[in-house]
Amino acid sequence: MLKKIKQQVWDLPVRLLHWLLVATIAAAWITSHRTGSAHEYIGYGAGAIVLLRLLWGFTGNRYARFRQFVRPAPQTLQYLREVMRGNAARYLGHNPLGGWMVIALLVCVGLLVITGWLTTTDMFWGYAWPVLIHITIAWTLIGLIALHICGVAFTSWQHRENLIAAMLTGKKAPPCEGDIQ
Repeated sequence: MLKKIKQQVWDLPVRLLHWLLVATIAAAWITSHRTGSAHEYIGYGAGAIVLLRLLWGFTGNRYARFRQFVRPAPQTLQYLREVMRGNAARYLGHNPLGGWMVIALLVCVGLLVITGWLTTTDMFWGYAWPVLIHITIAWTLIGLIALHICGVAFTSWQHRENLIAAMLTGKKAPPCEGDIQ
């Protein structure tokens, strides 16, 4: 039996930053109700990861770059219609919905870092509204993560491709006819 040769898509920085962000979000959630500075430092770590991913989104390899996977709204809506009909094309990199999910997750984590930091400043110390905004964004992030996981599971099922393995190894099956690179 011939083994299919996989194509390298996700480079090490993309994969490393992805899984580090997963770990910091989990750690931030676990430490969110504890006293001490661990939650704060984890938040700063998440902020650094977001900044590095933003930088890599402009300077990284083809599939790491935002211009490759952030599609215009009409194209994204067309892709959503195709998904709903069950005939969406396979993308070698992020599909249009996945591309926008990357942006939404990075923005959400960035806003969490900013609002978390604001609660530590003299100007906003003791006010309830920055904390409420921070908590609201945290729950929004949880919702986005749930959507992300569902999207990964559905796309893996739809295209018979293990996207979690691809994010671990960086490799995906090479494009076939009809796939979008």
